[in-house]
Amino acid sequence: MATLVTMPKLGLTMNSGSVSEWKKKEGDAVGKGEILFVAATDKLTFDVEAPEEGVLLATLVALNEDVKVGAPLAVIGEEGEDYMSLLGEVESQKPQETRQENSSSFDVHAEQEKKSETKGFIKASPLAKKTAKDFGVDISLVEGTGPEGRIVKKDVIAFVQSVSVSSKVKASPVAERMAADLGVNLIDIEKQGRIMKEDVIFASQGKTAASTPARYVFPAEDRRIPLTNMRKVIGERMLLSTTTIPTVTYNMEVDFSALISLRKNIKEAALKQDVKISYNHILMKICAQVLTEYPMANASLDDQEIILHGNVNIGLAVAVEGGLVVPNVKAVQAKSLLQIASETDDMVARTRENQLELEEMQGGTFTISNLGMFGMHSFTPIVNPPEACILAVNAIVDRPMVIDGEIQVRPISMLCLTADHRLVDGADAAKFLVRVKELIENPYLLLL
Repeated sequence: MATLVTMPKLGLTMNSGSVSEWKKKEGDAVGKGEILFVAATDKLTFDVEAPEEGVLLATLVALNEDVKVGAPLAVIGEEGEDYMSLLGEVESQKPQETRQENSSSFDVHAEQEKKSETKGFIKASPLAKKTAKDFGVDISLVEGTGPEGRIVKKDVIAFVQSVSVSSKVKASPVAERMAADLGVNLIDIEKQGRIMKEDVIFASQGKTAASTPARYVFPAEDRRIPLTNMRKVIGERMLLSTTTIPTVTYNMEVDFSALISLRKNIKEAALKQDVKISYNHILMKICAQVLTEYPMANASLDDQEIILHGNVNIGLAVAVEGGLVVPNVKAVQAKSLLQIASETDDMVARTRENQLELEEMQGGTFTISNLGMFGMHSFTPIVNPPEACILAVNAIVDRPMVIDGEIQVRPISMLCLTADHRLVDGADAAKFLVRVKELIENPYLLLL
């Protein structure tokens, strides 16, 4: 019996994902437990194993297509097995999708009158579906010539070529508008491929695009790029935070002289153990200490209860290509500075190589976001739900300060704490920052 492979749910917060790579192609033999495809979420990629042994009868989604958890992705069964009834059962449970008519779509009304409405699952390859979408073609009108009537790319192309000559003209929206303004018939333009605005300009002057450049300032076209899963989830979580969490941001200037001196003094000793100490590592150690003293800043709100977390799991915001990832180091309050530094550096390196484990993305209780390396003097960080607080760290800048009646130059940085006011009141947030400031300016107090 054919088996339906669906998008797995890994973690409580995962709602959707995509297939970034198929390890097998249709018709290939698949062993149970063998890697079938690579799935991707907003933060991670992970290998997915075949649940059963058999033949990969069909792949149902295109690469990088965002699908919900539990959605069908592929079918595994015996060679030649009929699996259409299985897909029909799944499809019948879905609401009918509303088809939107594209302004550049082909005129297929005549074809629609000749064919009855296709119900249920359309058997087509992912590439055929994408090609049909690109041309604005209703794929249910295309006759398939592949195995068991499956629609393949060449079937869509053949359908496109069967429509009227006027429909064959491919032109950019700007070129179409410009042709109408200049009275140019797009069919008269001889060009392989898509007609662009430059072709219309040259045609209006009786020239070809290969001749002398026209004296025309071409308007710049907008570009559209796909919204990645990472950007979608970042947007959803930030919108959730800003619309459901009442926050206040508290700012405080801190003298980093003592912390700079401390790092300089322990740097060589740490390097002998192959560990490089950074300001982030020391700040994580300091924040872990203060969070144990102010447990409401290390809490979460769960319906009608407040969860006071036993461990301090500090997340560090890491910029990656296309977005932001916040993995966290577990139980920071129980670890030495060397352990914190070693684990953090390893975690950040694996974050940038997309090799994080799922549990490293979950369970954070506090976040540090440091933009000091970009010269930021102040910014308002957004709380990462369900956490209560996030600390923004800015650039350390030499500034004149009045110390004991004298003007001295000191390395100053602004710390910005954004807190969920449902959990952390203003006075407690202020005390939290004051204590962080005290330990930064007097780090030897950590020994007490």
